[in-house]
Amino acid sequence: MTGRVVITGCGAVTPIGIGKEDFWKALEAGKNGVGYIKAFDASEFPVKIAAGVTDFDPERWIGKKDARHMDRVAQFAAAAADLAVADSEIDLESIDKEALGVYIGSGQGGIHTTETNCAILESKGPRRVSPFMVPMMISNMSAALVAIRTGAKGPNMSVASACASSLNSMIEAYNCIVRGDAKIMLTGGSEAAMTRCGLAGFAALKALSLRNDDPATASRPFDAGRDGFVLGEGAGVLLFEEYSHAKARGAHIYAEVVGYGISCDAHHITAPDPDGDGAYRAMAMAIKKAGWQPCDVDLINAHGTSTQLNDKIETLAIKRLLGEEYGSKVMVHSTKSMIGHALGSAGAMETVAVLLAMEHGIVHPTINQFERDPECALNTVPNTAVHANVRRVLINNFGFGGHNAVLALEALGE
Repeated sequence: MTGRVVITGCGAVTPIGIGKEDFWKALEAGKNGVGYIKAFDASEFPVKIAAGVTDFDPERWIGKKDARHMDRVAQFAAAAADLAVADSEIDLESIDKEALGVYIGSGQGGIHTTETNCAILESKGPRRVSPFMVPMMISNMSAALVAIRTGAKGPNMSVASACASSLNSMIEAYNCIVRGDAKIMLTGGSEAAMTRCGLAGFAALKALSLRNDDPATASRPFDAGRDGFVLGEGAGVLLFEEYSHAKARGAHIYAEVVGYGISCDAHHITAPDPDGDGAYRAMAMAIKKAGWQPCDVDLINAHGTSTQLNDKIETLAIKRLLGEEYGSKVMVHSTKSMIGHALGSAGAMETVAVLLAMEHGIVHPTINQFERDPECALNTVPNTAVHANVRRVLINNFGFGGHNAVLALEALGE
């Protein structure tokens, strides 16, 4: 065991900004990233809104030829990884490439490629299906392509655990460094499920907000008027590094990964455990591994999806963990209020948001807080950012199938 793991770089491709500077400005301002879908004609769909990445040009990051053979999900991952490497100021040419690994998760993988080629199969026959279909659609390709682009010859994996995919990938990356299998890991998640099929599927589940007449207020986690989540997309990639390696090169350290929690509800394919037991156990494990007391937590970046069940049950789990008094007082915000729910990449983008909050001493708001829900009586940092010295943070992600993942981050001592 080699001990400590720190985060020294972050990259984000989000509906409200690409790169940490633009992302942070938008977060601090409480910018809404939800609007009418423009990527395809959604006029026949019951849901016509989403949080799309509207200003992404893959050729800024990837050559035109290579971009044509990469699904949007892998393009996002490549861009976010480039941003994380640049932010870390690490010289990839001077390191041992066998000590550099990549763990990038995705819940849906290359769904756009799958959907497009299935339509071609039906309309034009099997001979017209792209020979690149399989390598473009499989979920591991984001991790593989980032490794190819960076020369990372160390551990490589893609975790698929629905909306917990990126946090699970980051937890495994942390353990990879602790075990001594790598010194540096590019890790996080990418998702590009804002397609006709993706939207139709979630709409059929009755999981999405129907607030088509007012997209800006559609994502309202913990608010009494919430009516479903807003489908998002994007990527977040972090550079995890063994502490002594980071110190030796004089790296800027955002925070230390000090614990994690993983559990399963073992209850239902889409609905969370009604008692919130799985979420509670994951948070309790993270606190125990971090060596904290419940009252040590300064901030919880909630899963906070804006669905009736999730927000109510996550509140139950938080109150069970922290107690009624502190659980009502501690800051619990939702990044998804601004960027929607990007499924398997949500946790990675939210981790970038948390790192920037710790860096700036400002906690971004949960926007669209209009009416307090008595069943979600939390300090959601409503509508306006607040200045706060944030040292210890939990990040929650819970996925279909009952997958629960929690990451514990702590600022380094002076």
